[in-house]
Amino acid sequence: MFGYGRSNFTWNGTLRELETSCPSFCGERVRPIMTATPISSGLEVLLTSLQNVCDIESTLHILNVLDELLSAGSDRRIYYMISKGGSEALLTALINNARCFSPNYAVLVPLLHLLAKVGLRDRRIGLKAEDAGAVLLVLTLLKQNSHHARRAAACLWVIQVFCSSVSTANLIGENHGLDVVYRLNSSFTTRHLNTIKAAIDALTALLSTKANVHVAVCKGYVAGLLRLYEDWHSKDAEHAAVAIRTALLRCLHQATNCSAARQALVSQGGISLLYQTTQSCLLTKGLESLVELSVQLMRKCLTETSLPLMSDQSVYSFPLPGRPDGCPHVDVGTDDSYEEDSDEEESEENQEADSKDKDYDDDLETDLNKLRSRPEPDRPKELLAQYSRLCPELTHDFQELDSGSEPEESLSSSSSDEESWLLNGSPCCRSRRDRRKSDTSSPERRPRCGSDTSISSPECLLGKLNASGERTPVVPHFEPCDFHSQSRVLSSSPMFWMKGRTAREYATSGEKEEGQDEEEEEKGEEAHHRTMVDRLLERHGTYVPHHDPKLYRAASALTKSIPGFSILAFPDFWGHLPPPGHEPMAPRKPKVQRQKVFEDVQRFLNPDDLINQVVFDLEETSPQCVSDRPDSLRFFSKFESGNLRKAIQVRRYEYDLILNADANCSQHTQWFYFEVSNMMANIPYRFNVINCEKTNSQFNYGMQPVLYSVREALDGRPHWVRTGSEICYFRNNFCPAQDRKGETFYTLTFTVTFKHNEDVCYLAYHYPYTYSALQSHLEALQRSVDPAKVFFQQQTLCDSLAGNPCPLVTITACPSSRGWRDIHQLRNRPYIVLTARVHPGESNASWVMKGTLEFLCSSEPVAQSLREAFVFKIIPMLNPDGVINGMHRCALNGKDLNRQWCKPDPVLSPTVYHTKGFLYYLNSIGRTPLVFCDYHGHSRKKNVFLYGCSVKETLWQSGSAVDTVGVKEDPGYRTIPKTLDRIAPAFSFNSCNYLVEKSRSATARVVVWREMGVLRCYTMESTYNGCDQGIYKGLQTGTRELEEMGVKFCHSLLSLRRDITALYSKKLINHIDLDHNVLDHNSYNCFEDDEPPCVEEIEYSTNIRLRLNAPELDSDIDGSTSSAEEEEEQHEEGHTGGNHDRSSNSESRQSSLKSRLFPYLIEQGSIEKLNMKRTTCNGVTVANGPHLT
Repeated sequence: MFGYGRSNFTWNGTLRELETSCPSFCGERVRPIMTATPISSGLEVLLTSLQNVCDIESTLHILNVLDELLSAGSDRRIYYMISKGGSEALLTALINNARCFSPNYAVLVPLLHLLAKVGLRDRRIGLKAEDAGAVLLVLTLLKQNSHHARRAAACLWVIQVFCSSVSTANLIGENHGLDVVYRLNSSFTTRHLNTIKAAIDALTALLSTKANVHVAVCKGYVAGLLRLYEDWHSKDAEHAAVAIRTALLRCLHQATNCSAARQALVSQGGISLLYQTTQSCLLTKGLESLVELSVQLMRKCLTETSLPLMSDQSVYSFPLPGRPDGCPHVDVGTDDSYEEDSDEEESEENQEADSKDKDYDDDLETDLNKLRSRPEPDRPKELLAQYSRLCPELTHDFQELDSGSEPEESLSSSSSDEESWLLNGSPCCRSRRDRRKSDTSSPERRPRCGSDTSISSPECLLGKLNASGERTPVVPHFEPCDFHSQSRVLSSSPMFWMKGRTAREYATSGEKEEGQDEEEEEKGEEAHHRTMVDRLLERHGTYVPHHDPKLYRAASALTKSIPGFSILAFPDFWGHLPPPGHEPMAPRKPKVQRQKVFEDVQRFLNPDDLINQVVFDLEETSPQCVSDRPDSLRFFSKFESGNLRKAIQVRRYEYDLILNADANCSQHTQWFYFEVSNMMANIPYRFNVINCEKTNSQFNYGMQPVLYSVREALDGRPHWVRTGSEICYFRNNFCPAQDRKGETFYTLTFTVTFKHNEDVCYLAYHYPYTYSALQSHLEALQRSVDPAKVFFQQQTLCDSLAGNPCPLVTITACPSSRGWRDIHQLRNRPYIVLTARVHPGESNASWVMKGTLEFLCSSEPVAQSLREAFVFKIIPMLNPDGVINGMHRCALNGKDLNRQWCKPDPVLSPTVYHTKGFLYYLNSIGRTPLVFCDYHGHSRKKNVFLYGCSVKETLWQSGSAVDTVGVKEDPGYRTIPKTLDRIAPAFSFNSCNYLVEKSRSATARVVVWREMGVLRCYTMESTYNGCDQGIYKGLQTGTRELEEMGVKFCHSLLSLRRDITALYSKKLINHIDLDHNVLDHNSYNCFEDDEPPCVEEIEYSTNIRLRLNAPELDSDIDGSTSSAEEEEEQHEEGHTGGNHDRSSNSESRQSSLKSRLFPYLIEQGSIEKLNMKRTTCNGVTVANGPHLT
């Protein structure tokens, strides 16, 4: 079983065999605290013997056996040893051998090595060492052997391991251990490299506590470490000491966890030094670890800069009813609800993977009673009668079916309505005197809900036509302009206006004075407007389905905004057509983020090279901050859904952009939409959105912002297109203007090269879809349907806080006749309720809803079948005010409306309150919706998917003790997702889940499922980016694909028809694409992260505790006992050893490693024999022995 020779000890069996074969050896001098009973394992016997043997040779043999056992297998062996008291046994042996008058280092050094290896895996090793009194003992050994490299290294590794406990690290620091370790850090040398690295690593571990960092800063250790790094970098020409340089950078990382240390590094020129050394490292292959550490250290230590704002509060504020000060209380702390971008997206990225899963499971509802019980309604039943008006199909008599001429009358009426809307609804058709009278009669509404509207056109740079037809120059860039004065297309195209504006607003020396006759001015102005609009539309107009610029103009005139927008964005007025082809995801340029960080570091190092001029400020009373630099871009965002608070020109072709927070609060900055002009063609302009709040974004995974060119639109290409290169999203060094602890910002940076000189372009986070676009779209749809076939009725659910109507649309099929059967069939059709845009920044939800609406109003056979089977109740925009005012998450009350569904406030959250009331009403009359779906957008995942609600799946995932076998549940909630997975190429079934989380208890999906009992209650999430599966894999989703998803959702509803055979009828099946070969795709698990970690580190931390690297420490310890190191110690005067490979990419401990603890005791033949004997012995191997598993 084992051989015992003069110079070696070879053991070939298992630990249990060791126990039974040599009881006298294993059980000798057993201490009472660890008595080896007959059932003790061999490992316990060895540990007990280690604490009690007195002779050196026996101790060395036991240490050798332990080392061989631990080196042969995986870390599981070490953890098993720890569970059997291995750490305590080693600490006891250390104390017993070190407290004698003359310690024997032939035993102590191997013992320290083994203690370091084992202690590294023991989370409580520091506390155990304190209890045993071993901490100060090791520190004393280090002081006594500071000039003996090998012994000092062994002590340093143990100290490094002990510092895993904060109290232990502080104890060592209080006993001047910090000074002892710091003095062992040497300037450049080629000797004792292992010991120098051990000293640096030990100092890094000691600096894990605030107390030690404070001492280090006071004693100037930060400056000293910088000088050491500079010395090693400049003299290590052959890059033989990369491990030392890496260790120094890690030590600086640990030291700069407090602001005083970061300030010390900056004041000592650390940023400049790191930048210069990094640039030189980039020229040499194999120094990536140094570059990455240096970049992260620079990001960490760059001075925090407050945003150049007077206040973090939104520029837009709205007086709330019922509040003494008119405004809501604003919490300047972190808003937890913002952690998700949609109904389902929760921020978990800053936690470890295992704690992520644990926290996620903890969030799941495990109370079966809560999952199955239905709460009482939040309002009296008597209040529900008011919603009967929203079900006109239940009372409509359809008299027009008896008259063949009625449809014509309806069309005539529709035309009449249009004329009335355009002539009476649009203020441009009223006299200036009437408008003044209206403004005067409504003094309270005027400041908050302006309605004057004009269009920022592509001709706004040339000048303005006065009443006599002369062109006069103007200052604001959104006045009449032109791209090229010689342009064949635009040279004769004057500005068109939406509404009359006083000549004094943008008066110049050539404009009329107020004293002129107003009536004449009115007539000339109105004729001028009509002429300009008509001429431009006739000359350049393109057909956009269901979009009429004149209808849009009329709708926008009635839209009420907080600032009183007076300009229309050209893309919204003109319309958008999807580009002809698909747009692939943008490839990420290698190390693009690093390059952007370098450019930001140069800002700090060379501030005199910066322009730093504000070129646009939303808070300025003048329409635009005009730069005195002729080559500066011009920005504008004072239009519906626009969001850009400030633009700062940093360099000639670089601009910092600051977004406006949601109204009545200081957070939620992600959505942007603004105009940019005065550009030069073929010049790359860099844009930095510097106050984004989300911790990650699809912009790191191929997503691009969108751009609309007015010049391209007038040339017949009115497209929003994906644009931008060198895109990345990462944490920056800006902080809120008002100090809010824990608040950090992120930069979205992208580069745009414009095609045309002096174009007018619009940039947006995603395809914009405004409230006015919805209103005009609904009007166009109503005119497009045949009223004899389609029952289409638009009603107002309620008014928003700002007074904007929230539309509710009813769509179903008209009965074939007024006969009892046909009317009865209509009034017994199941209801399907669809909502969207509760979060205003999720414009993709509106495009999906647009596809749904257009399909349901179409003449497609599937659409007709659906209309005949169901009554659709659609609320396409639950948050009109948020959309209008360019907000990202909230409503005017400063709250996330999708967290108000439990008890919505009828005054502050009217749209949610009345939507819930309407659902209660349907429930009370026995018409509970068959399907409820809330359309959303998702910023952190790809594809389109559904979230639903399931009792069983929630209990399964949460690990609840409830026996789900007896829980009955209708599996019909999976019908629609399964159908969509077959027919919708952008849909991913495996990305869906049906879990009920506690944190989602106030969302529409959970409340409608729980309180109204709707089985098929969903949130549909649409990506901002694109797909990673199916025929759209690698492509970004455009408006075409989003609208298609709205159509496919309708198709999936066919599976719910009562006469299910209709789904398979030839008449319908030909209109549904079921080509499985095309649509077949592999989806991913919904519980896994959607994206792998970004190729570059998004975050940097100002308070990070570096973890010990087990393979690296093992490699260092093994290398310290190599023959080269031994030879160096014996012949110090003439040899240069110790230069060993300590790469972190060393072989895994999974492979069998030969012990290097005892090279002078164990001959090579014995080691080989020991390794060979790890094969099966009596059917049991050492690696798989029962006592270790």
